[in-house]
Amino acid sequence: MATKNPKKDDGGVATEVAPKQATKRKLKRPRLYRVILLNDDFTSMEFVVWILQTVFHHGESTATAVMLAIHQKGAGIAGIYSFEIAETKVAQVLEYAQQNEYPLQCTMEPDDDGKEEDES
Repeated sequence: MATKNPKKDDGGVATEVAPKQATKRKLKRPRLYRVILLNDDFTSMEFVVWILQTVFHHGESTATAVMLAIHQKGAGIAGIYSFEIAETKVAQVLEYAQQNEYPLQCTMEPDDDGKEEDES
């Protein structure tokens, strides 16, 4: 049975107030997604660097290093973002590639590191 704790609200009516219950919520970080650029034999290295600077906000030296990794390994991570941001960046890359008549492909995949962090 709830303890009656009469309290007047602004209308002058007595109401019953339930005692406060302590609740502890475990918060999980949102899942992150890797945005991956795929190498091809037709998209220029300059365009890939431009994409990395424009869409992913990498500096020139970082963009060049990522572009070289993509070129050498066949694919590379342009960035890691929440789902909505990753989805938007993939769409931007594909749109810029199409506008510039390059076959550059871009995908996204979950960034599963096997860890789930909780906050109290």
